[in-house]
Amino acid sequence: MACNSSGCESGSCGRDKENGSKVEEVTAKEETVCVKCKYNEPMKFGDGGSDDGRFCPECFRSNVYGKFRLAVTSHAMITPSDNVLVAFSGGSSSRVVLQFVHELQTKALKNYEASRDRSLPVFGVGVAFVDESAAYPPPALSSEMEDAVAWVRSTVLSLSPPEKDLHVVPIESVFGSESVEARDRLAKLLDSVGDETGKEDLLLHLKMLSLQKVASENGYNRLVVGSCTSRLASHVLTATVKGRGYSLSADIQHVDARWKVPIVLPLRDCVWQEITRLCHLDGLKTVELARHPQSGINDLVSSFVALLQEENPSRECTIVRTAAKLTPFYFNKIPETDDSCVPMATQRRLKKFNLKYDGSMTTEAFCPICNGPLNGSDSSEGCHESNNALYAACCSSCRFQILPQDRSSLEHFGSLLPHHMISQSKHHQKVDSQTYLREKIKDCLLLDDEETGAV
Repeated sequence: MACNSSGCESGSCGRDKENGSKVEEVTAKEETVCVKCKYNEPMKFGDGGSDDGRFCPECFRSNVYGKFRLAVTSHAMITPSDNVLVAFSGGSSSRVVLQFVHELQTKALKNYEASRDRSLPVFGVGVAFVDESAAYPPPALSSEMEDAVAWVRSTVLSLSPPEKDLHVVPIESVFGSESVEARDRLAKLLDSVGDETGKEDLLLHLKMLSLQKVASENGYNRLVVGSCTSRLASHVLTATVKGRGYSLSADIQHVDARWKVPIVLPLRDCVWQEITRLCHLDGLKTVELARHPQSGINDLVSSFVALLQEENPSRECTIVRTAAKLTPFYFNKIPETDDSCVPMATQRRLKKFNLKYDGSMTTEAFCPICNGPLNGSDSSEGCHESNNALYAACCSSCRFQILPQDRSSLEHFGSLLPHHMISQSKHHQKVDSQTYLREKIKDCLLLDDEETGAV
């Protein structure tokens, strides 16, 4: 026990002071070394993050790449026989995912060259950049887009070997090969949408159709998108506000195979702050096109989530983790294949890592505009409110924000849509007819067990 006397000569006071100084020395030492390797000096980014100044550059990069690699292997996103297309916008997320895919391909090439049997081929990589200049007034993005395309070409060229094909896709290409007519049709379609948020969403849907088109035409079987935790957290709230709760679980999974070319999100578990730090650390240059300021729900929610993140650095992860508890759909995994052209090692890896969702949600119809899965209430509500096939086929959110409120304009609006959306609408009408017919004659049908007993 230490006394308070200034003249105390007992050894306890000295020992307490000595122990206190040792604790201070240990604490000071812990603050000057990386918490992971316990050796290198940590790096301070100065962005106010909760883990700022805790990791050295090597360990920080290893953490981010480890999240990417775990997502790729755990969900069978990329296998040796695949031919993947990376959606590259020039932003931080797409730049990091392109860099990581390049490193994964480079390592696969080294392993292939070092192996004796060379049973596992090296997966192919292509890069797609969507030119959105036709969606804005002529002076807005024309000059910037030319510079951006030149920068994208130089960036992709620097990531070789292995060589990667670059596809610069005009967003109006979804309307046809005639560029002048397609640009005019795109302008008329966007002008017919009065809601600002609906116009932004429609542009995103057209962009995804452009990526799917180029992927399908050039033989790619995976589409890699750089959506991160921060982007998905904003999407969770916007989808909830727009009334897309039924299809929300389909949009936030690692894999989305409802499209002809499955979409994979290898950066789903990385926050935007980590990605921007990595760009700064590795000197990865990015480009952001100056678009007109947005005033819709999407921008409002993004600003709100950013404020939440400033108050609590784990808020974005909490939002996505909570939404991930929703039951996924049957298409939220890479479909297995029995193709004899695919190496047996690849098929074994796919079966090993592919997730098996018990009790996954099923659906037969998708919205022709946003491609979101439809529940029964969407179809029944549309059939009761309108005889128009397009209106009946769309989800409630697209009906409210994208379709014209004047029902007499629906036919003209439908004539401006890309062929893919129109064909989806006709397919939905066919599915509805089959469902209606099955419902009418269900009392006259034999079930499987009844048919077996009769035999």
